[in-house]
Amino acid sequence: MSRKIRYGMVGGGRGAFIGAVHRIAANIDGQIELVCGAFSSDPQKSKDSGGDFFLDPSRCYGSFEEMIHAEKALPAEKRMDFISIVTPNHMHFAPAKLALENGFHVLSDKPATFTLAEAQELSKIVHQTGLLYGLTHNYTGYPLVKQAREMVHAGALGKIRKIVVEYPQGWLATKLEESGQKQAAWRTDPARSGAAGCVGDIGTHAENLAEYISGLKIHELAADLTAFVDGRLLDDDANILLRFEGGAKGVLHCSQISVGEENNLNIRVYGEKGGLEWHQKEPNTLLLKWLDKPMEVLRTANGYLGAAAAANSRTPAAHPEGYLEAFANIYRNFANHIRAKAAGLSPDPLVLDYPKIEDGVRGMAFIDAVVASSKHNAAWTKVVG
Repeated sequence: MSRKIRYGMVGGGRGAFIGAVHRIAANIDGQIELVCGAFSSDPQKSKDSGGDFFLDPSRCYGSFEEMIHAEKALPAEKRMDFISIVTPNHMHFAPAKLALENGFHVLSDKPATFTLAEAQELSKIVHQTGLLYGLTHNYTGYPLVKQAREMVHAGALGKIRKIVVEYPQGWLATKLEESGQKQAAWRTDPARSGAAGCVGDIGTHAENLAEYISGLKIHELAADLTAFVDGRLLDDDANILLRFEGGAKGVLHCSQISVGEENNLNIRVYGEKGGLEWHQKEPNTLLLKWLDKPMEVLRTANGYLGAAAAANSRTPAAHPEGYLEAFANIYRNFANHIRAKAAGLSPDPLVLDYPKIEDGVRGMAFIDAVVASSKHNAAWTKVVG
């Protein structure tokens, strides 16, 4: 396919945070082009937002339904190839379903859907249509996260015994949602966020990272959710014990009331022979710890790293690569998978390394199990999905 991959965006108009992140990430490698969008449920705001991006006004739509049907009617050489969904959680399922049913691939912000039932239905549609579905669990895009995964899967640490993953933030330590702050308002609203607040927003990132690096699924959990801010309807703090398949144990802590914390996602994985440690605030460093030798420090973009880390690095060593580049790795892999599929080719296995619908179902099953466990005084609850 000797052209850029074309996409349309659902959500992400004026005043939206995550839409801009997606647009930057999609554009980093020069392989993907934004050609249309339904940027807001307000038709005029959608058109105004499209104008900000210098899009053809006729392709700035008033609704995702209008966009999908109008784009399907365009000649193949002009229409979009996939949609990018960057709306609040309650608006993930409907545009994904309609896009797939009309022949378009889907790349969605997480969590995949509003409920587990929706995620399971969406999984069926993805498999029935044979189209691609990706999920932007962007932290899996970091080169040294991929290095960690490769080493664990190769058995470098031995059998995994313990996983500790945490994601503390402090931005919701006060009732910010009452100030008119848009991001706080929808994340604390059960009608738009879903059954969980903090757990759905950042806890699913921690869950996905633990399963991605370890290759182990969470079998059951015991969760204690709290809404510390008076009057808040959804959790703003979670403490969760984990049991993984194969016998490994773990701890997952996520919080949005940890005063002074930014996006302090980090993970530690311990096996029989060694352990590893990675911090999102210092993403170009991976620490390796051993029974019988000193700690090793691995750095991004060095020749001693594996194929997955090398394929997802862009700059020479010591030139920082971060959040946007990790996001871009997911977009690039997804776009290259579209190219391979259009050409009838089997993609390089490294291209397939992005979160898919199965990860979306796992995330929703995790949320369901956490909420159910907490309602029953942290009773051990199976993760089914």
